[in-house]
Amino acid sequence: MPNDDLGAVILKAVKQNRLEILNGDILVVAHKIVSKAEGRIVSLAGVKPSPKAIKMAKEHCKDARIMELILKESVQILRAKNGIVVSETKGGLVCANAGVDQSNVEGDAALLLPVDPDKSASRLLDAIKKKTGKEIAVVIMDTFGRPFREGQVNVAIGVAGMSPIRSYVGSRDMYGRKLRVSEIAVADEIASAAELVMGKSEGTPAAIMRGYRFEKMAKSSAKLLQRSRKQDLFR
Repeated sequence: MPNDDLGAVILKAVKQNRLEILNGDILVVAHKIVSKAEGRIVSLAGVKPSPKAIKMAKEHCKDARIMELILKESVQILRAKNGIVVSETKGGLVCANAGVDQSNVEGDAALLLPVDPDKSASRLLDAIKKKTGKEIAVVIMDTFGRPFREGQVNVAIGVAGMSPIRSYVGSRDMYGRKLRVSEIAVADEIASAAELVMGKSEGTPAAIMRGYRFEKMAKSSAKLLQRSRKQDLFR
């Protein structure tokens, strides 16, 4: 709910499930509980669609009010086809519907992405550390589609306390060849792995990942995972 102490809520759930937070854990959190705690719920009754939103909604079989929210949350509509709108959000994410979602939201309302998921992750990290004294990392995740692949996967949209990428550039493979481009999006892999135990509608909005030795990073950011326009072959 809006203004909930998310750190306290999560730690209460940890205790109720007879778990504990340990040094080196990675706390993976669905963005929806972060967005709800930050008041990013919008009542559709108060949304007045613009002429552009009405036109696009008709073209793509969408609620004009949802289309208006998508436009407001976007800096650019990249593709719109077969009822799917792919846009670049104000935070630089490229995803369907600018992250505007009605699933697992009560009533005639929609949920928006956190304004700054990295800051949200950092605040949660600080809260957990203050209450437990443990050194952990936090990943905030959302579900994204993928070009050229069926199905969706969970990806990191906010990161704190760890490097979201593990670089192998400069190291050598098993035959001595020097690696030049291998950089693994470990934060995305962590988010995807967490979804396997969290599910989409099972009421489990957070998970603890244990055993992966992440690279600590004081000023971490999921934006390091965003490919620049200059390097993007599709924009």
